[in-house]
Amino acid sequence: MGALGELDHWLFTQVAGARVPGAHPGLRRLSRSADHGRLWLGAAAGLALIGGHTARRAALRGVGSLALASLTVNTVVKASARRPRPLLDLVPTIRHLSRQPHTTSFPSGHAASAAAFATGVALESTRYGALVAPVAAAVAFSRVYVGVHYPGDVLAGVAIGAGVAALTCRWWPPRAASPERERPTADAPALPRGEGLVVFVNSRAGTGVPAAPLPPAERLRELLPGAELIERGPDGDFTALLAEAADRAAATGGALGVCGGDGSVNAAARAAAERGLALAVFPGGTLNHFALDVGVPDFEDTAVAVAKGEAVAVDIGVARSEAGQEVRFLNTFSIGLYPELVQLREHLEERWGKWPAAAVALVRVLRTATPIELSVNGRPRRLWLLFAGNGRYTPEGFAPAFRPRLDEGLLDLRLVDGDHRLARTRVIASALVGALHRSRVYGAEHVPWVRLEGLAGTDRLAYDGEVAPVPAELTLEKEHRVLVVYRPAQPQDELVQQARLAAATARYRRRTRRSATGDG
Repeated sequence: MGALGELDHWLFTQVAGARVPGAHPGLRRLSRSADHGRLWLGAAAGLALIGGHTARRAALRGVGSLALASLTVNTVVKASARRPRPLLDLVPTIRHLSRQPHTTSFPSGHAASAAAFATGVALESTRYGALVAPVAAAVAFSRVYVGVHYPGDVLAGVAIGAGVAALTCRWWPPRAASPERERPTADAPALPRGEGLVVFVNSRAGTGVPAAPLPPAERLRELLPGAELIERGPDGDFTALLAEAADRAAATGGALGVCGGDGSVNAAARAAAERGLALAVFPGGTLNHFALDVGVPDFEDTAVAVAKGEAVAVDIGVARSEAGQEVRFLNTFSIGLYPELVQLREHLEERWGKWPAAAVALVRVLRTATPIELSVNGRPRRLWLLFAGNGRYTPEGFAPAFRPRLDEGLLDLRLVDGDHRLARTRVIASALVGALHRSRVYGAEHVPWVRLEGLAGTDRLAYDGEVAPVPAELTLEKEHRVLVVYRPAQPQDELVQQARLAAATARYRRRTRRSATGDG
């Protein structure tokens, strides 16, 4: 046994002989609660249900990191090390687990999972990470305290778990706490209590959003009681109701609001820009890309900006054909694999659900799709995918995550070449190892416009999650700073918290009145 092994055994005996009053039942139960990741899955569910978008991202990264760490430890490292468990002779019987683990000792899977989850959460939110970290540390220590691991096993598990969580940033970078705040502000009417705001509420959006304390319409009434709401029910005409909301906002000289996903926001943005209205975005969809990038992740952020009249001007991307066809997009435009994926996903979605349908569609499209042929700025190309983002996306890779700015006047153009052998496989492999920027089949640049001609091999394009017919030629360009969107001009944490408190107080008072009158 080397010096490190002797130190490890000595530290184990010190912990085994320690007497910590009141720790026996608590640490033993905590250690058992973390079996199979149950403790962390419960914590993730709690974050997703009671927190906002940041909490949901933290929960998702934490669970993903935990899964990768568990896979690494249990299928690779333990099989290689094969270290036996410590003897329990020195550990008081009261600390023993009722069911002893049968796997090898090095490294500690519980410590790896705890460190992975806590690190993953902290990468997205230092506040939530600070809440989780002490529990994770207690779980790691408990594995030595109950006698199933040496301290070295726990330290190795912590290192593996934290490293795996940090490695997820290579493919999925953490979102910035808030978008850049130095953007020039834009003129928008201040609407205290929402007076003059007409909000189109698409209640059919957001099937993938975790349950909120209240339906969107009730949340809006609490935050902005003076706003007029036009709700779309299951049988409502989307186009007609949105046009009604926009026309009423224009007639009163107020502003247009929209509560829904990216497709709803896209349509509302076009309506607002055409009528010269400021747009208030209340994120009510599954992903809410535009709301997050512009800087309004929650209803309260938008409500504060509307009341104070704070806004920014953003670009809109547009694809124009010589025949007069136009498609405007707030987030992304693509031709090639992605439109086929969207169409197949929508076909399967009713039977499978959105995310399983997306996975099945991806496998089918990658197996059966063929490259498209076109001319890009006069140069003949054969491509698997052409992607154009409304603004520069971060990171510079195959899975763009977010945009720091939306008013730079540039398109984020990314291409996957179809002329190279095994292009799809090479792109996926490069993306997995974080080396996509060096792949010969992938190209990216930032351009003010791009001309596409002679499109063949596809009849569809996709924009902001929607699918439309594709003409034989298109010009992609930007309409610079044509849309005014409500967004707090400076960090407004205190004001946002006040808005949340006011909404919660109103909710409590309403429930109290119902109980007093016997209506509840």
